[in-house]
Amino acid sequence: MKTVIKATAVILSATGICLFLAACGGSSPGGAASQAAKTGGQVLPVANNPIRNNSSTPGLTIVSAAVENNVDPATGMAIADCLQLGVKNASNQAMSNFEIYYQMQDAKTGASEGYYQKLAGLSLNPGETRTIFFDNKAGAGHYPENKYSIYRTSQNEVHFTIELSAPGFKPAKSEATKGAGTGEQQD
Repeated sequence: MKTVIKATAVILSATGICLFLAACGGSSPGGAASQAAKTGGQVLPVANNPIRNNSSTPGLTIVSAAVENNVDPATGMAIADCLQLGVKNASNQAMSNFEIYYQMQDAKTGASEGYYQKLAGLSLNPGETRTIFFDNKAGAGHYPENKYSIYRTSQNEVHFTIELSAPGFKPAKSEATKGAGTGEQQD
């Protein structure tokens, strides 16, 4: 009888923990940055683009977008493949509170995944250009990614559409493509 009571208590405790974790893992406007904190650093796909910036004020641009054959802009040396963006503030005002949504689609299967993040710590002074990386590395300008995404696992061509937003400025958009072959490899 004691064994049955103990087993029941363990099952109820495990059920409660599972329900708690499920409640914490739901999608919210906090985006992937919040999701990453809830999931031990893992970025999870989102169903829709949550960016709601209707500004038409120009100034934010994506000057480069790469997902393979990446090059470190500081050294000119090859680096591991990742989503890498060169972003520029062409306005006369500082920009901050950036958010990004990018969608990747497998050209052969049609499967797609979208990812959203608030880009903590990113700011651009007037005229400034910076490079940001989605590579799971630490440090300024580096952000998490899903290492199990279509980008990392598909052997087909994968097309990216990217939207970068800062409050008060028209969102910047870009595209990039990973060619067919094995999933892109991280360091």
